Amino acid sequence: MMRRQDDGQRLMSHTTTVAVRCTDGVVLGTESQATMGYTVASDTAPKIHQITDNIAVTISGSVADCQAIINSVRAITRLEALEIGRELSVKAVSRLTSSILFRNRMYPLISMLIIAGVDNDGAHIYALDPLGSMLEEDKFTATGSGSVVAFGVLEDEYEDKMTLTKGKDLVKRAVNAARRRDIASGGAIQVAVISSKGVVITTLKE
Repeated sequence: MMRRQDDGQRLMSHTTTVAVRCTDGVVLGTESQATMGYTVASDTAPKIHQITDNIAVTISGSVADCQAIINSVRAITRLEALEIGRELSVKAVSRLTSSILFRNRMYPLISMLIIAGVDNDGAHIYALDPLGSMLEEDKFTATGSGSVVAFGVLEDEYEDKMTLTKGKDLVKRAVNAARRRDIASGGAIQVAVISSKGVVITTLKE
């Protein structure tokens, strides 16, 4: 259910979310602040969620809407994997999510998602808007209220053929810059390192 205050304000994750493609995988990063109107409702809100063994998603927007999308995608993805006998590709999971968003376009789910992971074709990053538009990003992307600041860091410091270690450092710098300049972004930095070995999500101490 959607959490609301008496005045009907939604619990929102205005957020800064970042994804960087590396030679051996993908790194995702976010901060941890969720707001309700002008109130900081939480500074430990999880904004990176694992979908499969090698795929994860970052969320920005209405917390309730994003959680509903993730629950649906996880359930359908598991059923599809059982039916076909293998894990879905990153593109397949992104298309599934896009279809869910598009079906709700008359009453859009307030969300900006980044779905990223590693499959047999390598590392992939997809950005999805509330209406289901799906774009694959070759190098990096960012969403949320702090994305403008994050993009500045990414554009300036991204290098081709970055390792996961360098990608993680870049993601941390991009999210940290947004935390300093965007009033809706705050809390600890969350990072997910995705490779063929799996998804490792950590929260960095201040």
